[in-house]
Amino acid sequence: MNELAAELPWLWAGLAAYALATFTSIGGVAIQGPGGTLIHAQRSERIVLALLIAGVLLLGVAIAQRWIRIGHGPWISLFELLMSQLWSLGLVYTISYWKLPRFRPSAVVVLPVLWVLGTWLLTLEPKASHFPATYYNEWKWIHVALGKIYLALLLIGVGLSGVMILRRAERVRSWFSAMPSDDVIDRLAWRMMMLALVFDSLMLIAGAVWAQDAWGRYWQWDALETSAFGTWLALGVGIHLRLTYRIPAWLSGVMIISIFALAFATYFGMPYVSPAAHKGMV
Repeated sequence: MNELAAELPWLWAGLAAYALATFTSIGGVAIQGPGGTLIHAQRSERIVLALLIAGVLLLGVAIAQRWIRIGHGPWISLFELLMSQLWSLGLVYTISYWKLPRFRPSAVVVLPVLWVLGTWLLTLEPKASHFPATYYNEWKWIHVALGKIYLALLLIGVGLSGVMILRRAERVRSWFSAMPSDDVIDRLAWRMMMLALVFDSLMLIAGAVWAQDAWGRYWQWDALETSAFGTWLALGVGIHLRLTYRIPAWLSGVMIISIFALAFATYFGMPYVSPAAHKGMV
């Protein structure tokens, strides 16, 4: 435990900041409505933004501490993958929260997702991992970076989709009264999905180049690669359906959340059950 003492307090503090941001965002939208409490809602949004920034910074310090302690980036074990994803997802969402103030109430959907990951992380053993020789490759870094942006864009789309679905419930409809119409939210959500498709495609290409350098083949159709390709197809089909047909907002939201669920299972599940050479816990 002594060797972990330098890194775990920063990790716990970062997760606590995310938790406080979650509760503050829910409280902020709950008081916003036709009764004229916009000032209080805006104040809570500033607090949420500050807590998100704090969470990202604290998790960044935790990652740096672990990197120094074990001698390589936290990309191998499930514990490390979750920790680095909580940082990258939080970073990209914090930027979108800052730059898109009209869509900030979507935090009541996004932040609980982050806390599902955070709770999962707290159940895992934080033991040091082994960094295989095949991971010393510049294409591996490009592959990882593109994947993090891709998943973060999907998460933003999930937040917007959740708003379109929750608006169907009379009890919480006032939470999102300050947000644009479902048509506007839907268009922005699918723009995020289109960007996600771009980064997903680049991630697969970078991963194939890395695989060629590391294992002498671009593609092998193992469980992880097949699931990643299936997710790419699902994302492409979803975008095609959205552009071709007039889909109700709630169904559009369900499509986006389903695609994210498939990507989530691919990203956080397949690397640890696949016999692939680049599986987790190598």
